Amino acid sequence: MQIDYIKLQKKWNAIARDVLLNQKIVEVSYMSEFEKDENMWHNRPVMFKLENGVWCYPSRDDEGNDGGALFVTNSLGCLPVL
Repeated sequence: MQIDYIKLQKKWNAIARDVLLNQKIVEVSYMSEFEKDENMWHNRPVMFKLENGVWCYPSRDDEGNDGGALFVTNSLGCLPVL
């Protein structure tokens, strides 16, 4: 079975827009030690909360195998994991 990557990308673009587009960031913090341990992670990534109540944080992969760094396109370049 061949995967239609264009269709897949359109699907996930629509999902991402529904969750993120036009949302205001209302809170920012690093993941707590407790949350890190609950996820069985080694690292604590930066997280941000949107006005719709959704928390966002980077992960090493789509299986949630550890916290990841969040790259930003300004002079800082990266918010590292702790």
